[in-house]
Amino acid sequence: MSNMPTTRRYPPWMLITAGSAVIIATYLYLVVWQPESLVGGAGVGPAALIALVGYLIGSGLIIAGAMARMPTSTVTLLPIAIAINIVAGQINNMVGLPLYLDSIGTVLVGLLAGPAAGAATGALSNVIWGISISPASLPYSTTQVVIGLLAGLFARWGWTRRVPTAVAAGVATGVVAAFVSGPISAFIFGGANASAGRSAIVAVFQTLGLDTLGASIAQGLTVDPLDKSIAFLVAVIILRALPSRFSQRFPFARENSVFAPRSASVLARARTVDVLDDRDRAPVPASIAATAPTAAGTDGAAPGTTGTTAAKDEEGGRS
Repeated sequence: MSNMPTTRRYPPWMLITAGSAVIIATYLYLVVWQPESLVGGAGVGPAALIALVGYLIGSGLIIAGAMARMPTSTVTLLPIAIAINIVAGQINNMVGLPLYLDSIGTVLVGLLAGPAAGAATGALSNVIWGISISPASLPYSTTQVVIGLLAGLFARWGWTRRVPTAVAAGVATGVVAAFVSGPISAFIFGGANASAGRSAIVAVFQTLGLDTLGASIAQGLTVDPLDKSIAFLVAVIILRALPSRFSQRFPFARENSVFAPRSASVLARARTVDVLDDRDRAPVPASIAATAPTAAGTDGAAPGTTGTTAAKDEEGGRS
């Protein structure tokens, strides 16, 4: 038996890219082609099976790629985040509120561990939720992938350092989630939802003259921005309430100063720029040297001699 380490056949980024491509292809298949067996809202037939398999394969590839890059601190957080998603979402569906509340754990991991970890958490949550309790949650794993991905990106861009920008990030994430989940609701479930409140909103838009796809997207635009802003706000409040050494355990949050005050991060960047300027200080341009007062012993020029004259003298000496 060889003692050489086993070489990974596929790099993680390739699996994540392949999974994203499968999901995008499935989404375009539903939206652009609009198979006849699904437009009527029956939710059965070969097109529904293709949609379900495409979303599951894409989510599975993203999970496989993201899990290979996760540090131990992130892996230990996944079961807690998944439990938060499933419990909150299941209670919301039982109560019948026109919200989702099933992405708080996804956002939490995205803020702490980055886009790939957030996407994997979202996909895993809905796969486990769909297999164990609610099969209707399986196709929406794609939406959870997008939510986790955007949560990590907004954290990297510094939107979670202040509460107002964190809420704005939740609103933007909700708009994107509405357009992603709309075709899933329309073409796989005929516009129906697990929550009575959300189904009622779809029925209202259909009464106003929208078709199934339009009513599903309109329902998402009504609910998702509020729902995702709540998820971002709750995640930020929870993480800020914990000791700072907890978030410092995660390399992504530590390197990107996810929860640092904006002023502190600006000062840190300014100090970094000063250090770099000291190390690689560029020569003073001739135009500035010409206007600056000169003194003997500082730049090698005689008193009353301008920097331009000194530069010309230097060039003449070189030639």
